[in-house]
Parts: sequence; C-alpha cells; structure tokens
Amino acid sequence: MKKNFKRTLVTAALPYANGPVHIGHLAGCYLPADIYVRYLRSAGKDVRFICGSDEHGVPITIKAKKEGVTPQAVVDKYHSMMKSAFEGFGISFDIYSRTSSKTHHETASGFFKQMYEKGSFTEQVTEQYFDEQASQFLADRYIMGTCPKCSNPDAYGDQCERCGSSLSPTELINPRSTLSGAKPVLRQTKNWFLPLDKLQPKIKAYLDQHSDWKPNVYGQCKSWLESGDGLQPRAMTRDLDWGVPVPVKGGEGKVLYVWFDAPIGYISASKELLPENWEDYWKSDDSRLIHFIGKDNIVFHCIIFPAMLMEHGGFVLPDNVPANEFLNLEGEKISTSRNWAVWLHEYLFDFKDKQDSLRYALCANAPESKDNDFTWKEFQTRHNSELVAIFGNFVNRSLVLTHKFYSGIVPSANTYTKHDLLVLEELTAAPDKIAKALEEFKFREALTEWMNVARLGNKYLADSEPWKLIKQDEERVKTIMNISLQICCNLAILAEPFIPFTSAKLFGLLNLSPLRWVSAKQSNNLAQGHSIHKDELLFSKIEDAEIQVQLDKLSAVKAARQNTGVKPVKQETSFDDFSKMDIRVATILSAELVPKTDKLMKLQLDTGFDKRTVVSGIAQWYKPENIVGQKVCLLANLAPRKIKGIESQGMILMAENQDGELSFVLPSKENIQNGADVK
Repeated sequence: MKKNFKRTLVTAALPYANGPVHIGHLAGCYLPADIYVRYLRSAGKDVRFICGSDEHGVPITIKAKKEGVTPQAVVDKYHSMMKSAFEGFGISFDIYSRTSSKTHHETASGFFKQMYEKGSFTEQVTEQYFDEQASQFLADRYIMGTCPKCSNPDAYGDQCERCGSSLSPTELINPRSTLSGAKPVLRQTKNWFLPLDKLQPKIKAYLDQHSDWKPNVYGQCKSWLESGDGLQPRAMTRDLDWGVPVPVKGGEGKVLYVWFDAPIGYISASKELLPENWEDYWKSDDSRLIHFIGKDNIVFHCIIFPAMLMEHGGFVLPDNVPANEFLNLEGEKISTSRNWAVWLHEYLFDFKDKQDSLRYALCANAPESKDNDFTWKEFQTRHNSELVAIFGNFVNRSLVLTHKFYSGIVPSANTYTKHDLLVLEELTAAPDKIAKALEEFKFREALTEWMNVARLGNKYLADSEPWKLIKQDEERVKTIMNISLQICCNLAILAEPFIPFTSAKLFGLLNLSPLRWVSAKQSNNLAQGHSIHKDELLFSKIEDAEIQVQLDKLSAVKAARQNTGVKPVKQETSFDDFSKMDIRVATILSAELVPKTDKLMKLQLDTGFDKRTVVSGIAQWYKPENIVGQKVCLLANLAPRKIKGIESQGMILMAENQDGELSFVLPSKENIQNGADVK
C-alpha cells in the first residue's frame, strides 16, 4: 500500500436486491474485500468498509410484478436476507446501507443536479418502445420477442437467455410488451447523456496513471477506449417510475440510470456512517479509494463512475479496482435464473459452524486472473486435508501436549538450537510476506503463505517428537512446546483476515485477547506461566454424506432444467475467439438433395462477394423448392471440407428446439444485403 495515504475507503459492489447472495458474488468481490479490510484494521490503518443494497432498476420491478407485490416490498425482503447472510459469513462492513434510503435519494439527486448545472450532460431525443395500453415507455426487460439469432420466442430486449446473445429491443422479431402483451410502438423521448466521447481524453489520462492495475482490469478498460469509435455517450436517465426521480425541469416521469445512481450509493452510505467527516475519505488528497468488484462491473467503476466524479469535481478518483473474474460451479457458469448456484443463506444453514471452511476454499481458489471452478469435492478436500489435517492438527497436538506435560501452563524456553532459531526466523518473517501479497491483492498467495506457517509448525513438531523426547530431555521439550505455542498464537493473529471465526476460537483456547498484526513479527506473545484453556478441536471433518447432499441438490436442478429441453450454456469463451468467426448474410440460390442421404442438402449461396456451395443437414425439415430465395446466416470462414464427395464451403447457422427440429437463424431485417456482417 502506498505510504502517503492517511486513510483508505474500501467499497464492495452493491449487490442487486432481487435475489440472495451466492458463492460467485463472494469470490468475486465480498470475500477479498473483507480479507483486505481485516488486514488493514489489524495493521492499525484508518480504513472504512462500505456497501449496501442496490435497490433500483428494472429487474426489481419485474420481480415485484411476478410476486404481485410492490418494488419496495421486494427490496425490503432481499436487503434483509443479504445483510443477514453477509453478517453470518463474517463480512465485516462498517455499514451496509441501501439505495432506497432518504439519504441516498438526496445525495444522488444533488449529484445529478450539480452536474446538470455545470453543463456536464447533453440532451438527446431518441426512439424507444412505448406500450400504448400501459401508457409508458418500456425498459429493455419489459420487451420480449423472437430472438433473431436462435428463434427463441421469449427473448428479452437486452438478451436472449437461450443462446446468450446481447440484443437491443429493435432487433427482436414480433416484439411485445410484458406489461400488456401488446405490440409496442416507437416513440421519441428525451434523456440526458454523459458525453463519454468528449471525456475520453481525460479518462484515458486517468487510466494511464494506473497501468499497474491488474491486467484483466487495465486490459478491459483499454479495449473499451481503443475498440471501434471509442467511448460513446451513455444515457444517465431512464423513462421509469422506480428509482431516484430526475431533479431537473423536463425530468418528470424519469429516474436516474441505475448505473449513475448505484455508485453514488458508496457516497451516501459514507454520509450515513460518518455524518461529520465523510468528506475526509472522499475529498482529501491523502485518502485512497478502492473498489472491489466482479469483472462484469469494470467499465462502470473504471470509466463511468470516474467520469462522473471528474465532471462533478471535488472527489478523489478510484486508486485501484482489483476486480476478480468469474467463479463457475461444477463446470458450469453460475446462473441465478437457472438456479445453478450455492446460495450463501442455504450454506450457512447446512454448514452451521463452517463459515471459515467456505471462506478458506473460496480464497484458495479465487478467480483472480481467470475464471475458476468451485466443486464440492475440492471444498471437502481443502477442509479435510488442509484446515483439519495441517492447521487444526498442529494446534490440537500443541494444546494437548501442553496440558499433558504442563497442566496447560506455558513452559519456559531455555536454550535455542540452530533448528529452533531457523523456525523462529521463518515465523517472524511470515507477516511481511503475507502483508506484501495482500497489499498487491494476491489473496491466494497470501493464504498460501499463512498455511505455510501451519506447515512449519506441523513439521517442527514432527521433527522434534516431544512425545518421545519427554522421557530423555524434559528441558528440551519445554523449549519445543513454548515455540509450538508461539506458532499457534501467531497463526491466530495472521488467520484473522482469512478465517476470523477460527482465529477468535483459537485466541479463546490460548486464553488471549486478539492481538494485532505487528505482534506476529515477534515470537514471545505467550508469556512463561500463562495458562491456556483445555484443548478443543478447531474443525471437525466434513463427511462424504454431507457433500453428497449438496451434489444431489445440483443434480435435481440439472434434472429439472433438462426437462425443459433447454441445454446448458457451454463453457465461457473469449471475445477474441468469437471475433475470429466471420458470420455473413447470404441468400440461397438453389437447393437439391444429396443422393443416398436422408438429411443432407446441397445449397448454392450468394454471399454478396462470391457464390459458394454449402452442404447442410436440413433435408429432414425443409424441401429444396421451399427455401430458394431464403436469407440465411453463414459461417463464412469455416475451413472447407468434403461431405459425400462435395466440398462444403461454410456452415449455415440453425436453431434447434427441444424436439430436435431445426429452423433458420434469420437476419433481423428483410433489407439487409448479402455479405453483411452478423455481429
């Protein structure tokens, strides 16, 4: 951490209040943020940890409509659920606020108004879908229609959940309003835009100062700046009725864009926590602002929010944004809509005394630079083979032997051997190693260094064998047990950021009040003659039957999903891989059956830049004479291959329903010319 910062404000992404917390959220930002904050507190730093529920936006209103309740009832329910789960898991927020609070509405409204008065926004009139029966403009999620990519009849206006394609409402075929079922019409509406295109030089200069950020974060930011035409204006208001009302003339019936509103939640929560001196953390040059987020929020925290802060003026900008990648579950992407997740509140119920087991497993497998996979078997192995067999075993043996030999009284350390001194040297060097990794946001490395201290203790006991030596050299055993207990104490200090419940339990067994980080740099925290409590196991093993219960839950989810006929989303791929595919619009000029086959059809296509032959397995579903003139989407740069002696130069994209029937993936508009890119 930079030494010239007097104080640090740490934020964790505001979770959306339309569902519970799952392990992907924890691994993405909440656990690493908590570990970092706990370390800073232990190190005696001035730090505040801010979070709260994000309670505005369309998904909230959709949830309310489905449940037949008000949006406020939805956010009240999930705010309470998430807050309770975070507390049960040991996420140590200084405040967990919410964006539906009066303080937040006033703060966000005032922030917008000051930017408006400074001329930071541009007014633009655009066409948006309007439901004439419901008499309101429709946000993307209030519009459904047929996906132009896979023919899913229930695609949303922003995404098709069957094929995963990002969409805009105007791309949908036969769009309909989810409010009334009516076909929406396009109407003009005015909104206020943040001109990111004009702000790009300032944003670039800011990002260039932070080229030392994590490669996944800095790289994504640079790609936004350098791709295509660079940054584009983004609307900061929406035609909705749930959210913070737009506080200027002409803003009636509009609310602030949720991604304008939400990050201001960090400021409003700070005001609630520190009403007298919140500005010290937000407006002082010697204050450091750090955002912990998942990778899907990088653009908002590294580009849009900094641009807002710049335009408003007076605020410090984020000094670091250590975003993590995604955590998958048993080989599949975690999905709230498909119920493919490990929900935190359910975990806390099923594993009542094992919060730290999940904290340890998620940190050890944190998706810091790439997507990682959580499996229940690996979770069990880490718990049993590392927490129980290494850390827990060492502490238990140390305490048991102390009670056996000395009735629970810390013995004196007499003459140190060279081996003893090497062990003590490694012990007192550990805090700086762990701190260095934490300050560089390398949490997996820091956890490994901590476990290495437990390994050190285990090996020291195994090499020294005090249970045998006690009969030959009682004085030597006193030193061995004193050193072992000192290692236990230092383990308790260093464990607190990672596994705080176990740290507190171990301090209790050692009959000590919790000690700060600096104490772990010495090896005499337990005084001779100090009395420790009776030994108690830090951990119990996790049995196969407990894990099978969790696997059975996921199997039931998968079985229910398979009954719908919808295949799971394949493993995530990169944009670079996708961009290698050249998909073009083409027209079928002629079609004929391939002799001696039931499924194959030979097609002649006009691609706009050439005429080519493609062999496609569609004969079961289409007759040749019925598809001449049909526009199709063609994977044009697929390597040619011979099929039944015919060289096929590409692949027609088709959608398959649950009965295996194929249908063409059609261009979204009839007037798109041959050769047009499909993006």
